[in-house]
Amino acid sequence: MDVPRRRPGTAAGRRAILHAIAHIELNAVDLHLDILARFTHVPMPPGFADDWVQAADEEAKHFTLLADRLEAMDSFYGDLPAHAGMWRAAEDTANDLEARLAVVPMVLEARGLDVTPGMIALLEKADDSMTVAALKTIYAEEVAHVAYGSKWFHFLCGRHENDPKAQFHKLVRKYFHGALKPPFNVEKRAEAGIPPDFYWPLATDSEI
Repeated sequence: MDVPRRRPGTAAGRRAILHAIAHIELNAVDLHLDILARFTHVPMPPGFADDWVQAADEEAKHFTLLADRLEAMDSFYGDLPAHAGMWRAAEDTANDLEARLAVVPMVLEARGLDVTPGMIALLEKADDSMTVAALKTIYAEEVAHVAYGSKWFHFLCGRHENDPKAQFHKLVRKYFHGALKPPFNVEKRAEAGIPPDFYWPLATDSEI
């Protein structure tokens, strides 16, 4: 199914952008709870559940913000087709907690840190102040979700005596389809615990 083009200069384009982001946020709610239910066989400290419940709660808030904006623009979530990339990643990593942490929060959600500032700038030019406010809230809180992924990925690497950088490269090459796409939000990725030598090699590695 074709996904609509997203031109922020038009009302239809802004609806398409909001719908795409809302879809990601709703998927994230499910994935953050799925990581708790699916990997109960992996012993983890209580803080692991605390982090992902918190993340799921914030993703639900983000979805509601965007769904409200869609309704204000005479649309609704489900009105347009959407990509299934996050679900494909979840299926691919269903049997490997380290891989799930590497691919979903540390790759896919980190990508949101890269692209959201540009979307905010475009929507500011379109004078859509309410959507800009929603995206700024989402952007501020998404850093922590990426950080949860990095924190628990490093925890598991320590448990298994794996080098985190080498393990990240190995798992992303195995489970993520395609190279990582610059430009990268170096500042926010670092704030979330992901240094450049984790992702830059995967942006140019021909083996991916």
